[in-house]
Amino acid sequence: MSGTQAGVAATGTGDRSRPRVVLPALCATQITSWGIVYYAFPVLLSRITADTGWSTGAATAAFSLALLVSAVAGIPVGRMLDRRGPHLVMTGGSVLAVLAVLAVAAAPNLPVFLAAWTAAGVAMAATFYQPAFAALTRWWGTDRVRALTVVTLAGGLASTVFAPLTALLAEHLSWRSTYVVLAVILAVVTIPAHAFALRAPWPPAPPAPPASGDGTPTARSRPFVLLAVAFTLSGFAMYAVVIGLVPLLQERGVSTTAAAWALGLGGAGQTLGRTLYAGLASRTSVTTRTTVLIALGGATTALLAVVPGPIPLLLLLSVLAGVVRGNLTLLQATAVTDRWGTTHYGRLSALLGAPAHLAAALAPWAGAALAGPLGGYDGLFGVLAGLSAAAACVVLAADARQPRQRGAS
Repeated sequence: MSGTQAGVAATGTGDRSRPRVVLPALCATQITSWGIVYYAFPVLLSRITADTGWSTGAATAAFSLALLVSAVAGIPVGRMLDRRGPHLVMTGGSVLAVLAVLAVAAAPNLPVFLAAWTAAGVAMAATFYQPAFAALTRWWGTDRVRALTVVTLAGGLASTVFAPLTALLAEHLSWRSTYVVLAVILAVVTIPAHAFALRAPWPPAPPAPPASGDGTPTARSRPFVLLAVAFTLSGFAMYAVVIGLVPLLQERGVSTTAAAWALGLGGAGQTLGRTLYAGLASRTSVTTRTTVLIALGGATTALLAVVPGPIPLLLLLSVLAGVVRGNLTLLQATAVTDRWGTTHYGRLSALLGAPAHLAAALAPWAGAALAGPLGGYDGLFGVLAGLSAAAACVVLAADARQPRQRGAS
């Protein structure tokens, strides 16, 4: 077999190694998994605290714990994905997710509630974007950007579908019964989809490119570490902006309804942004698009910090910020393959993303804590814009010695 043929088979670009049922299955399971395990919680939070007497901070801490556990668990999950593929990982993760949601529903006290969300964090690592991205990257090969775009577009509908559904259920049921119904939906959709759609043979990984010029393993190389720092700074800023947008606008006298519309339109912008990424990737180098997108995230944050109004302009800025966030999701999904190939994608993407996921989990609490000392949310947004600018500079340093990957897009 020639080198080209071997590469095609290894990366899953041929028709035989690209199971067509995978893409629609992952679209359905990402909508359902994100919608139930992630987005149902903020909808039910007030009912949980009212019924149990737990503080909002304590209940939210349990959810944040799940995000922290997910970031850490993603590393061994990534190794398993590289060796075994997504079938057992995502099927087992779906079973664990169902059990975790049922445990949340049945939790008689706060320690059990915390333990249930800890299990949910492991399930997140095994069912959310990371394993789905690993599957599509190996099976779709050079056509991965299109497949990743389709799945993230579907994932973006999770809150659109399940936030209203959760609220509707909660109007007629207790929060515990609502979670039980959602757990049944989660089981019916995700377990069979992962069990049957992901059974295709896992293509062998292509040969690994040289780790670095001096022989340092990729995960410990200067470009990799600096890129992780850049994504961590950018991720912290991005998630703090999302959580802080409504209080920022309320400080400006914008009504809660209008502020909620701004947040919702930002989500629509995020979906739009993901449709634009493939064209951007085909026309720019990896360093250029990484630097520009992170810098644009900082620019939209800075504008939100200094522009007082009118409301239509603030709504437009929220949409533009969402467009950038949508692109950043796919940028991070392709960061490893664009620089180091697909050989160890699962492990390397987990290592690269873990610090950013930890920062994202801490961002809501840290943003609220910093807003007061900084004189309000406009001061906070100014600092967050500075973090994004610093992240863009770190990207330039990270890629300065990184050899250009042939065909990376």
